[in-house]
Amino acid sequence: MRDKVKVAVAQISPVFMDKEATVDKTCKAIEEAGRGGAELVVFSETHIPGYPYWRGTNPISRWSENQVEYIKNAISIPGPETEVLGDACSSTETIAVVGATELSDIKGSNTLYNSIAFIDKDGKLLGRHRKLMPTHGERTVWGLGGREDIRVFDTSIGTIGGSICYEHHMTLLKAANAYLGEEIHCALWDGYWVMDWHPGKKRRFKPGDDYHLCDIEYASKEYAIETQSFVLSACQYIPDDMMPDDTKDFNIASGGSSIINPAGVYQVEPVFDEEKILYAELDQDDRHHTKAYLDALGHYARWDVLRLDIRGTPNQPFTEAPEIPYSKVREVAEKHKVDPDILEKMLRELE
Repeated sequence: MRDKVKVAVAQISPVFMDKEATVDKTCKAIEEAGRGGAELVVFSETHIPGYPYWRGTNPISRWSENQVEYIKNAISIPGPETEVLGDACSSTETIAVVGATELSDIKGSNTLYNSIAFIDKDGKLLGRHRKLMPTHGERTVWGLGGREDIRVFDTSIGTIGGSICYEHHMTLLKAANAYLGEEIHCALWDGYWVMDWHPGKKRRFKPGDDYHLCDIEYASKEYAIETQSFVLSACQYIPDDMMPDDTKDFNIASGGSSIINPAGVYQVEPVFDEEKILYAELDQDDRHHTKAYLDALGHYARWDVLRLDIRGTPNQPFTEAPEIPYSKVREVAEKHKVDPDILEKMLRELE
C-alpha cells in the first residue's frame, strides 16, 4: 500500500429498480469523488439497481413479478454497464468498487448474483466478487458464489478486496482475504438497522436510535483490527418515500456509511439519512502501528498450528480437459521408459 491515499465512500441512493438511471447517477458520483481527490470510491451492496427489499413479499405471485423486474435490471460483469462505469473511472483516474445484482454469464441462465465489480483507474475491469452465501430470504433472489470469488486485486494504491453484508461474519473468508494480502477492505451493506435482540428482531435505523445496536459496527471494526486493514463501509441509503409500498416493511436503507482505520477506530463516523460522499486519507503508518502488536500475516499467524484450506472448483456447468501435445507425451514417456502411444491412450481414458 502507498504511504498515503485519499479514498471515498459514496452514500448515494440508487434509482430503485432502474439500472440505466442508477448507472448514470453512479458515474456522476465517481466523477465527483475524483474531483474531490479520491483515488478509490466505494458504493453499497447491490447499489445497481438497489437491494430487493421486496424479497419477503406475499403473495408469491407479487414476489415473482418483482423478481422478473429485478432480472431485467441486473447487469453483466463484464458488460455494457461496467464499460460505462469504466469511462467515468478513466476520466478521473479513480478506482471504483460497485455493488450490483449481476445476471449469470452462463448461456441461457437467468440466475442472479449479489456481486461487486472492481474497476481500475484506467477504466478496465479488475474482476468481480460474488457473495458466497446469500443470507436467509436472500436465497430466493440470488445464487451462491464460488471458489473463484475469493480474491483480492493489486492496484496502484494498494491491495483491495471486498465482502458483502453478512460475509463479514464468515470467519474463514476474513482469514482468506487477509492471507491473500488485502490492505484496503471494501465492506458493502444494504443499509443500517437496530437489532433489538437477535437478527430476526431488527428494524431500520431512525434518528434518535443508538447506532451501536447494529452488528455492522462490530463486524466492520473487528474486521479492521483482525486483519489490520482499512475498512471502507458503504451502506445503502434510500428515502422511504422513494420506495414502492411493498418494500417499506423491510426497507432498512438508512445509510450509516463510515471509514475505519486498522485499529478499529472510526476515521469517519457513520452518516445517516442523507446522500453524501465521505472522504478520508489512509495513512500506511496506521497499519504499521497495529501490525506492531498483531500481524495476521506474520508473528500473530501461527501457521504451524492453524492453516486455511481454500477448496472447491469454479462454478461452471462443464470443463474441458486441456489438449496435451504428443511431443509432451513422448517426452514424459521417454523419461519413464514407457511406450508413448500407451501413455497417450491412458491419458484419454482418464479424461
